[in-house]
Amino acid sequence: MAGTERVHRTVEAVWRIESARIIAGLARILRDVGLAEEFAQDALVAALEQWPEHGVPDRPGAWLTAIAKHRAIDWIRRRSLHERKRDALTRETESMLEDAAANLAASTDAAFDDPIGDDLLRLIFIACHPVLSREARAALTLRMLGGLTTQEIARAFLVPEPTIAQRIVRAKRTLAEAHVPFDVPPAAELASRTASVLEVIYLIFNEGYAATAGDDWMRPALCEEALRLGRILAELATGDSEVHGLVALMEIQASRLRARVGPSGEPVLLLDQDRSRWDPLLIRRGLVALSRAETLGSAGLGPYAVQAAIAACHARARTPDETDWPRIVALYDALAQIAPSPIVELNRAVAVAMAFGPAAGLELVDELTSEASLAAYHLLPSVRGDLLAKLGRTDEARSEFERAASLANNARERDLLLQRAARLVGSV
Repeated sequence: MAGTERVHRTVEAVWRIESARIIAGLARILRDVGLAEEFAQDALVAALEQWPEHGVPDRPGAWLTAIAKHRAIDWIRRRSLHERKRDALTRETESMLEDAAANLAASTDAAFDDPIGDDLLRLIFIACHPVLSREARAALTLRMLGGLTTQEIARAFLVPEPTIAQRIVRAKRTLAEAHVPFDVPPAAELASRTASVLEVIYLIFNEGYAATAGDDWMRPALCEEALRLGRILAELATGDSEVHGLVALMEIQASRLRARVGPSGEPVLLLDQDRSRWDPLLIRRGLVALSRAETLGSAGLGPYAVQAAIAACHARARTPDETDWPRIVALYDALAQIAPSPIVELNRAVAVAMAFGPAAGLELVDELTSEASLAAYHLLPSVRGDLLAKLGRTDEARSEFERAASLANNARERDLLLQRAARLVGSV
């Protein structure tokens, strides 16, 4: 049983890494993202059934890809035969199906690697097509490209899980009915389609940066994928300030990845991190991208560029004490004007506490305790607990940390919160 569980964990890990590429490669051939995901899921089921008995293959990603490809070939052939029997298959359709089958039957690398375009980026633009609602675009892309579960996506949006599941089902149906082409949109449509793409890429990055659930504090592969997609998008939309702002934000945040975990994988909070472990190359790349965003956004920065400017304040500080907290507060003031949200207000409260004292921050946090969308958000009681502890109100702080732990779905984060609560036992 233990061996089977280990293999299942391996399957899940491989699926996280490979599923988006497999789905994107199938979608390029089949022109149907829903159908592509079905065949990819078939491969996942086959792995769960066969790997425990026969062992994990040397190239598990290629194995999944080959299974999905063969299922798609079989489907195309059955469809072609069925339609020919009904005398409803035209020469043009028959040629298309034969070409598709030939492409799918080619080697894995040839069929699924596209060095000139980018299947994953195309898939993002499909999932972010205007025929879908904003919420559906983000949910579908996270499901197909991030490999996230509906529960993880629901937590990212702070909405019920059944709502996300319905959005995904309806989105795939809508795309199929609309016959959305599998391609990057033309230049005339690119700007209008970019905002939702940026949102999705950043949500993917955030799931990697601070995993909402599971045993790992981070999923670096998701951060890397989001960065890759952001950089590609920046090459497509060279004059878009917000594209470069998002890339800047992700580069600077990614520079901290090595410092965000301790020797045993435990979380290390920003002010406790060893800044010598921050990646200077990623910081430099981020600052260059931010400079480009600021140049392009002379009429005013967008929310991603403002958040990148906040991240840059941390990156430029050699020690926590050198952080320009008043500037960070001012930047959060600007962010609250252009992209207001309860989470922005919570982050602003933290900055106010660092700049002007924990009492000032706690006053702002207390105003958010009645916010319905934050009722199950573990970082609200976590922040409140931190500020109460700094004010010497240890019993209240311990209670807040324990409540935050009860709301946290990530095991590492939950352990950290419980440790912080335990350290306050008996404190004066």
